[in-house]
Amino acid sequence: MPATSPAHPRRRRRTNRLLVTAAGALTVGALAAAALPGSASAGEQHGKGHDHRPSRYQDVQLLSFNDLHGNLEPPTGSSGRVTELQPDGTTKTIDAGGAEYLATHLRQAREGNAYSITAAGGDMVGASPLISGLFHDEPTIEALNKLELDVTSVGNHEFDEGAKELSRLQNGGCHPTDGCYTDKTFQGADFPYLAANVLDEKTGKPLLKPYWVWQKKDVKVGFIGVTLEGTPNIVSAEGVKGLAFKDEVETINRYAKELRRKGVKSIVALIHEGGFPASQSYNYDCDAPGAGDGISGPIADIAKNVSPEVDALVTGHTHNAYVCTIPDPAGNPRTVTSAASFGRLYTDTTLTYDRRTGDIARTAVKSANHVVSRDVPKAPDMTRLIDKWNTLAAPIGNRPIGHISGDIVKDGTESPLGDLIADAQLEYARTLDPETDLALMNPGGIRASLTYAASGAEGDGVVTFAEAFTVQPFANTVNLQTFTGEQLIKALKEQVSGSNEAAPKILQVSEGLTYTLDLTKSGADRVVTDSIRLNGEAIDPSASYRVATNSFLAGGGDGFTTLGQGADDLVGDDDLKALEQYLTANSSAGSPLAPPAADRITIVK
Repeated sequence: MPATSPAHPRRRRRTNRLLVTAAGALTVGALAAAALPGSASAGEQHGKGHDHRPSRYQDVQLLSFNDLHGNLEPPTGSSGRVTELQPDGTTKTIDAGGAEYLATHLRQAREGNAYSITAAGGDMVGASPLISGLFHDEPTIEALNKLELDVTSVGNHEFDEGAKELSRLQNGGCHPTDGCYTDKTFQGADFPYLAANVLDEKTGKPLLKPYWVWQKKDVKVGFIGVTLEGTPNIVSAEGVKGLAFKDEVETINRYAKELRRKGVKSIVALIHEGGFPASQSYNYDCDAPGAGDGISGPIADIAKNVSPEVDALVTGHTHNAYVCTIPDPAGNPRTVTSAASFGRLYTDTTLTYDRRTGDIARTAVKSANHVVSRDVPKAPDMTRLIDKWNTLAAPIGNRPIGHISGDIVKDGTESPLGDLIADAQLEYARTLDPETDLALMNPGGIRASLTYAASGAEGDGVVTFAEAFTVQPFANTVNLQTFTGEQLIKALKEQVSGSNEAAPKILQVSEGLTYTLDLTKSGADRVVTDSIRLNGEAIDPSASYRVATNSFLAGGGDGFTTLGQGADDLVGDDDLKALEQYLTANSSAGSPLAPPAADRITIVK
């Protein structure tokens, strides 16, 4: 199961190239005495005269990113910007992201660093734009190979299409249904996917490798990869069928001990779980003293409990940016990082390796997030890759399906785009059952906003199939179920109670359903029962209501267990088709669709 670098011919070529670079970098300045932690050369240190023994300390560069989600082209709208804190306390936004620019930034960052590793924190694929999602994310795997990614953990979205498809992305081969997209067989990932806490229920063994060891000469760094234990709650039941997801901390600690028994004392955990920083600026000083410093959320608790044997945590999932120090269980400082999402940032961390102990000198760890700005040259090989897949996708993706009069955004507790999608599903559901009363949409299923500005040659205000695909890429079906009024009220309260109490998941609602969300209260009481109305009338607990949701919610996803208990199930077509049909039927060039008002939920703060 475990592997040691280099594990692939392409990796061997890269390692050899790095060795040549290191040998050619020996200058008079390098012939210095052993450096102290924090000042070790990026290359190799040598002794005086003809003593070519390396110095005690060696800087190892760790470049990392997370939650790429197949965003090979520069993401649009707020998804393609980062906020930067200025010296005077103000902020500015910077356009960021795009694989052509990410490749250039990573390659520039590696220059002069003979000991460099590139790692990722999961969700490289899944919920992807059309250029990747239409081809089951083969384009993204090819791009990551070109980026020379060394290793990644799995994320929850790696399971969107199930374990067999994840295995295909790792090992290669044509898609079992759609076949090969080009005249060449898909080769799979050059890098290992790590899934230490994902077990096959039948065998009890990890689905994929639990850890991987990078080695160059006498320097060894181990990587343990896990995804969040709650993955089954946020992935369709079919995607995680036959799999068990174990506790992140227990799993990491177990394999940290195993690595140390095998002589690997420098360890990095790749964890697809994250936190919430006090600031949305990527360069916010997470360790600054004062109210609101640091990060909250699941990763804070994980970091406090992961074994001191682990030297750094690369995290993800929450799409936030932070570089923080959280004490380990022994009270020693440990770096915890996340590089937002969609390839907008990358993290550059310096790990100072102590050859005498084989461990990382923690007091010398330095780390910072950097913007993948678009003011650098595009990487030509990445441009060629994007052009190849865009040519294949163009006949489908460029097709106009609707018109809008302005940006329809996904942001907010209740969003204009959320209302639009719920309305689309209600209208579609009524073609299956005219008695359908309402539709509910999970906010996490809405992946991007619809922007008025043209993304290509289609013209401003034109919505293309590719843009709609980016909004709803999961291929969920629209499902109809019958609930009692009591069940409907309970489902709405599950937005702010149970597993959603700490981080509410507010469902987007179709026209006619209104209620008050009182955020001054706690738990389920935040949904005011007496305020819930359908077309102006109070919900009758004993009456029956026909409700449309996507298949993810119909399976009880996102903690909405009640929505998995409906009766008289009827499964329709995919939710993207419902959105397409709604946009086509309700908009035209002369009468574009206006952004909904997002006024169905009254919010009290």
